[in-house]
Amino acid sequence: MNKILIKILIFFLIIINQSMSEENIMILKLKDGDVKIELFSDIAPNHVKRIKELADKGKYDNVVFHRVIDGFMAQTGDVQFGNSSTDNFDLRRAGMGGSDLPDLNQEFNNSPHDRGTLSMARSSDPNSANSQFFICFKPAPFLDKQYTVFGKVIEGMEYVDKIKRGDENNNGAVKDPDKIISFKSL
Repeated sequence: MNKILIKILIFFLIIINQSMSEENIMILKLKDGDVKIELFSDIAPNHVKRIKELADKGKYDNVVFHRVIDGFMAQTGDVQFGNSSTDNFDLRRAGMGGSDLPDLNQEFNNSPHDRGTLSMARSSDPNSANSQFFICFKPAPFLDKQYTVFGKVIEGMEYVDKIKRGDENNNGAVKDPDKIISFKSL
């Protein structure tokens, strides 16, 4: 009898653990394929909550990668000026906007800016992250504990690598940029 109860308990723990881990998985659909992302709600709970809130409302769909620097990162997430399907789209202003939600207080953590890391973009004010984020192409340790790491690519980094690069002489600004097709929770 005790063995049966233990097996049932283990089964439920496995199911609960799987569903909890799936709630922190998102799919970023790009032109070349799907990118699976794990969110770090344990170290950046408010940033993860914001990303999920905006993504699940479709706010990131059709938002361009306005700043892409080869060997460094691809930046996106300006839902105000960077959404190519809205009347507010302005490629010259993409990167200057955010969402209609308040800025977030920093949640700097010990997670390094490795290849595939997702981190929040911000102004010089550490508490100014809102909706914009970037994905690192290569390790960027100089960003560690300066920007909030909130996730990591766990599958599909080869599709991130195919994002159109920007002009090196213009801070990575991209003419005719690639965009997020969709960004959703599993």
